[in-house]
Amino acid sequence: MKLFRCANCDQTIHFDNRQCIRCGAMLGFRADDVALHALVPVGGDRWQVTGDGPQDYRFCHNAAIDVCNWLVPAEGAETLCVACRHNRIVPMTDPQGRERWRRICQAQRHLFYSLLRWNLPRPTRAEQPEGGLVFDFLADEVDANGAIVPAMTGHEDGLISLRAAEADDVVREGVRVSMNEPYRSLLGHFRHEIGHFYWTQLVRDEATLAEARRLFGDEREDYATALQRNYEQGPPPDWRQHFISTYASCHPAEDFAECWAHFFHIVDTLETARAFGLNTDPKGHEELEAEVTFDPYRAPDAGRLVEAWVPLSVVMNAIQRSMGQPDSYPFVLPPPVVAKLDFINRMVLL
Repeated sequence: MKLFRCANCDQTIHFDNRQCIRCGAMLGFRADDVALHALVPVGGDRWQVTGDGPQDYRFCHNAAIDVCNWLVPAEGAETLCVACRHNRIVPMTDPQGRERWRRICQAQRHLFYSLLRWNLPRPTRAEQPEGGLVFDFLADEVDANGAIVPAMTGHEDGLISLRAAEADDVVREGVRVSMNEPYRSLLGHFRHEIGHFYWTQLVRDEATLAEARRLFGDEREDYATALQRNYEQGPPPDWRQHFISTYASCHPAEDFAECWAHFFHIVDTLETARAFGLNTDPKGHEELEAEVTFDPYRAPDAGRLVEAWVPLSVVMNAIQRSMGQPDSYPFVLPPPVVAKLDFINRMVLL
């Protein structure tokens, strides 16, 4: 994630800021240039970007309930921003639901920042009725015996469903521990499930499909059978040599989605490191030297990303341990995984 700057007072501002802490200017994110801007009011609900001419904007309709601070052109018919217009079912019936929605949409906007940076296709259901991108944030149900039936997180034909209760740290951490997962987050859910969507969007022509099957396996393998086998037998003994996670080893479709999510994790974190000028130069440990001197969103190949990522992730993990916290990135990138990441890097740059 980049750092931004307030055009009114030159204060550093961050992606999730709503107001400049120095001058008090309202801030809004504009998808056209993928940037956070200081705003000046021009009457009613209209705003202009400071120093950017006469174009008027309104905040996304969801700004009224403090869910979103993205902008839409004032003269257009669309009242929802480029992220929120994909949402269909949202948890807003009570204060707890609205708080969950705020946390969910914070992660969703972070996802869309990356989609915008790569200019990836984002058809809505109005634009593409069959397979367009849509999100349902689902509440848990209660069965006849009073037991909670958790909503399912998943993807099907462009519909991404996310269990709204996982916006609560206690719920999400409980699931993470019970499933023996090293990492689980709202943003991770978004990045994984959108990977399934982009398989259908980007892996289309015969040559690309053949390469994808060579790297990840044949996605036509029966999904239910593969999951049952994974549940009964666990991952293959050598999974660490070929996969980014145990879940990736259960089916080719999950392998692709897991690698897609990790690709987003790596690229966005490297951009953050570059924005802050972070580099590693431990004396006597030259193998851990790294500096992000390139735009990770335009990396020529995954090898360049991994060369910078491995030392940085080691440092992040060491700092976390020094604070008594779990590793930020508890994963290893064997050569077959790097090849899969390189395939994804080429896909997003097409």
